[in-house]
Amino acid sequence: MTETVIHLGFWELLIGSIVTMYMLIAGGWVLAKAGRSPLWILLLLFPYLNVLAVWAFAFIRWPFVDRAPASTQAMPVDES
Repeated sequence: MTETVIHLGFWELLIGSIVTMYMLIAGGWVLAKAGRSPLWILLLLFPYLNVLAVWAFAFIRWPFVDRAPASTQAMPVDES
């Protein structure tokens, strides 16, 4: 592993770091919008654990989905 990092050039490391930071920031934002802790995004940094984390996130209970549907009846209009 260390040989691979040593043989990468400056630009490859810079681009890889930028892509990783973008992934973490965007994923944290998505988790926050979903009402979860943005720190869960750190699980994506660990191999194999990242697959389990994404799978668990996909199948958790969602309050938005569990809510009762809104009434579909229209409100009466007062034509005075």
